[in-house]
Amino acid sequence: MSTINSDAVIGVIGAGTMGAGIAQVAAKSGHSVLLYDAFEGAAQRGLDGVAKGLSKLVQRGKMQQADVDALLARITLTDSLENFAPARVVIEVIVERLDIKQSVFAQLEEICAEDTILATNTSSISVTAIGSKLKRPHNLVGMHFFNPAPIMKLVEVISGLDTAPSVADAIYDLSARWGKKPVRAKSTPGFIVNRVARPFYAEGLRVLQEGGADEATIDAIVREAGGFRMGPFELMDLIGHDVNFAVTSSVFAAFFNDQRFLPSLIQQELVSAGHLGRKSGKGFYDYSEHADKPAAATAAPAKAPHHVTIEGHLGVAEPLVALIEEAGIKVSRVQEGFGSILIGDTTLQLTNGQMTTERAHNARNSNLIHFDLALDYTKATRIALAPADQTAADAVLQATGLFQAIGKHVTIIDDVAGMVVMRTIAMLANEGFDAVNQQVCSEADVDVAMKGGVNYPFGPIEWSKTVGLGVIMNVLDNLASGYGEDRYRTSPLIRRKVAGGKHDR
Repeated sequence: MSTINSDAVIGVIGAGTMGAGIAQVAAKSGHSVLLYDAFEGAAQRGLDGVAKGLSKLVQRGKMQQADVDALLARITLTDSLENFAPARVVIEVIVERLDIKQSVFAQLEEICAEDTILATNTSSISVTAIGSKLKRPHNLVGMHFFNPAPIMKLVEVISGLDTAPSVADAIYDLSARWGKKPVRAKSTPGFIVNRVARPFYAEGLRVLQEGGADEATIDAIVREAGGFRMGPFELMDLIGHDVNFAVTSSVFAAFFNDQRFLPSLIQQELVSAGHLGRKSGKGFYDYSEHADKPAAATAAPAKAPHHVTIEGHLGVAEPLVALIEEAGIKVSRVQEGFGSILIGDTTLQLTNGQMTTERAHNARNSNLIHFDLALDYTKATRIALAPADQTAADAVLQATGLFQAIGKHVTIIDDVAGMVVMRTIAMLANEGFDAVNQQVCSEADVDVAMKGGVNYPFGPIEWSKTVGLGVIMNVLDNLASGYGEDRYRTSPLIRRKVAGGKHDR
């Protein structure tokens, strides 16, 4: 399949927000674009929306009016699929129904040239299934953009079972020349992003279900310690619970009810009640005009300790030592040990996926407190602590005072296994590695996809290697043991890498 040059005509079917955005992307790269929508007036509304968005860029000095005029002139509205005959690539952006997509592509095969590439922007339907009714399924490929298409960089290039490698290559190269960051994946449920992202929502929902913390507190921990732009509950409210629940349910069903993708009863209740998030005015949060925004649980000020002892190496949390010293707290070090911060008889350890209470019992250490993972302990503004049930109140105050002394807001959560950020990152990495293990995509593409498609601060596979794959495997194994659920089974690829010594930070 030859390179798709800038003089190639691009067809876009569907002029909603996504379709119109894709038309804008293609026209900006110099292509003549044909834009069609089956609903009367929809194509014009789509083009008007593009023009309105571009005018704002002119007002902000981001574009010149002459360039906007030239871009818009390259988009031609058409009221018939018959006019797609000259298109080199046709991108379908219509309703997520297999039968309708198959029908549209079958019509295009009769209209377009034999080597015209047919691309589907589907986010959930098998590319292989769409192509099964076509005469030339080798010409069909997934080209999954993310909303808003002119801004989001990621494009998932999805190969169905019959997709010609040259077709996938051509769309990959085209996406790159359009200024996108393309990744390759096989046609499997959820592709990369909608598959790997499931634990981001699921683990927050699980912590909420178990009473670990409330929504606002979990969101704050994920933002302020995990470095994410939004917490899971804020994001689900933004996406819409009907949409998010439907995607989770679809992936769960497509994987034959694999427990790793089990939908949440909490979210199902919200959907049943019509509490869909921002668009309905209420979801996890109340968006009515005078509603109070709930605040995260934050511990009251406590006295800082004068001295701490560090036993062993703290691993990914080692930067805490320098912060403690900079705060004027005396630090002593003991080489032996399992990575602990000691304040008198109080022991602080990074969560290992066990409940703190269980770990304290096994270690015969009644004053044990787990602290959560952070993306960057030097920049994190909040840290979560989970005391064991046996831990004395004074010990909790000592731990609180220590982290407050190094500039952190402290949140005390109930004792849930793996806490918040750690269990979320472990499960995101686990799903990413499992996609790689099942030959869906590469490790690099997992990280590119999650950063480019859903704005993660760090790719989950990169992040897991920074934490240490041995640590991640231990967290997952402890979650699996504690819950007794297949949901937390460790990917064979993680085990293989740890066994092969490829787990150093």
